[in-house]
Amino acid sequence: MTTKSAQNSPTTQNTMKTVRQDTLGAPEVLYETEVERPVPGVGQILVAVHAAGVNPTDWKHRGLGLFLGEPPYTLGWDVSGVVEAVGFGVALFAPGDEVFGMLPYPYGAGSHAEYVAGPARAFVPKPAGLSHVEAGALPLVALTAWQALVDVARVEPGQRVLVQAAAGGVGHVAVQIAKARGAYVIATASAAKHDFVRGLGADEVVDYRTADVVQEVKDVDVVLDPLGGEERLRSLEVLRPGGILVSILPGNFGEVTERAAELGVRATDMLVEHDQAGMAAVAELVEAGKLRVHVSGTYPLAEAAKAHAEGETGRVTGKLVLTVRP
Repeated sequence: MTTKSAQNSPTTQNTMKTVRQDTLGAPEVLYETEVERPVPGVGQILVAVHAAGVNPTDWKHRGLGLFLGEPPYTLGWDVSGVVEAVGFGVALFAPGDEVFGMLPYPYGAGSHAEYVAGPARAFVPKPAGLSHVEAGALPLVALTAWQALVDVARVEPGQRVLVQAAAGGVGHVAVQIAKARGAYVIATASAAKHDFVRGLGADEVVDYRTADVVQEVKDVDVVLDPLGGEERLRSLEVLRPGGILVSILPGNFGEVTERAAELGVRATDMLVEHDQAGMAAVAELVEAGKLRVHVSGTYPLAEAAKAHAEGETGRVTGKLVLTVRP
């Protein structure tokens, strides 16, 4: 990743390092530069970022623009750090508090930087036993899984839940949340990752490369779909009448809805939202020992492009994280 000439001098009290892009494209469009440090507005906190997760939505926005459109912008929604300052009206936090959370998705991006300002109610206290790297990996994937399984699907004890791509970012957290809700969890993963997924609590693991999931799995109450495409449509076949498929990849849903109606099941797509109650529930699961995040690699902020390139291989187990401060 290139570095703008402004970075030849150290940052001042009013500036910060950040990773930006001016055009859409490959990881090489990312560069480190120096910009003005944000000031927290009404109801906001300024967080000194210690770690920030990298998610598929980051490299998709980098390459395609998606919701953010044309650059310039700074990506990143996951945050773990220390409150630097609070804006007017903030009573929940004070400078020095350790917090983690997800910036409002999609338009609140900007955590791949030394500081970020965001709504106070997008954050919760960081569990003491969780490192900043671990906390920085959790928010987006954990909120996605929580909102899909708990808020939308309303998973109950004894239900059968199928988690596709269970070794991925959302998937490996979803397995644990479903187990914490008392579900019987069936997961899909490549053979090399079966032990990892079983270690998360999965009751059954299916190798999607050698087995037809639709033939292997039946009578499921809930399917969590992070795949989209043809697999999303085929996954409807494993649901029992009245079951629900929740896809975290919105778009092109007409055929899925029609087929779901024919089968007597439900199907919906969703986008993750910043959610203090959800983050609090995630923190409680962490503190109870029922949820852990797997970080497969870390990169310093200046090497964000390398993190994007690794993420795009599709072979990452769990999460990648940018480290901003020790």
